[in-house]
Amino acid sequence: MASNSETYSLDDLLYLMSRLREPDTGCPWDLQQDYLSITPSTLEEAYEVVDAIEKADYAHLKEELGDLLFQVVFYSRLGQEDGYFSFPDIVSELVDKLVRRHPHVFPDGTLHSRVEQGTRDEEAIKANWEALKSEERAAKGKAGILDDVPLTLPALSRAAKLQKRAAGVGFDWADTAGVVGKIEEELAEVKAALAAGDSAAVAGELGDLLFATVNLSRHLKLDAEATLRSGNRKFERRFRYIEDKAREQGVNLESLSLETMDKWWDEAKEGVL
Repeated sequence: MASNSETYSLDDLLYLMSRLREPDTGCPWDLQQDYLSITPSTLEEAYEVVDAIEKADYAHLKEELGDLLFQVVFYSRLGQEDGYFSFPDIVSELVDKLVRRHPHVFPDGTLHSRVEQGTRDEEAIKANWEALKSEERAAKGKAGILDDVPLTLPALSRAAKLQKRAAGVGFDWADTAGVVGKIEEELAEVKAALAAGDSAAVAGELGDLLFATVNLSRHLKLDAEATLRSGNRKFERRFRYIEDKAREQGVNLESLSLETMDKWWDEAKEGVL
């Protein structure tokens, strides 16, 4: 941590990174890393940022954002060493892209251009954003609507992104009633596969059911990942209530009947846990 009399800058961070990667005097661990080896840390740091936000832990958020920024700086250093790109290249390309995607703010396509009064037609802005992204995909040789949806996204997020892309060209349910009907259809197919004892079919139909459930979240303008995380936290709170009750009574969870655990679970629900 910097002392009270010293505040570090982005330039200091870039310098620190260069020192960590110095062949003779750098950190042995940092010197062993490459693009692929630090990707797990990148994902972990991104999730920790989201976790701090969802907990409204803003003091901790500052630290987590710093950890995530360090990941970007690490990749930029690797790119610079390999002659691919540098941190300024990353920033320049990002600013260029965002200026291009916001013509309602930067009308002549330059960073310092201004409009007298920006448009607030959100639907038009959104449509233009998607059109520009489509042009960018085509310029990269990604002609298919779904071509650049990353395979490594969490499954729920990837499902929502695939659905959104398809919906952009009109392949979508007209309303939530159609999506609910699809969920009921997929659930019936899961039950049929279970009745038939076909484990491969059960797995396939369950995947379809999950995909349809994500579609309902999207139609309701809910983030499926965030919604499930909320469900996970609810389950944790209620199950911990059962643990606490067992501890109070001096019994092991394993010795409890399912009826008792269900009773305490209902108590947790009634207590709005």
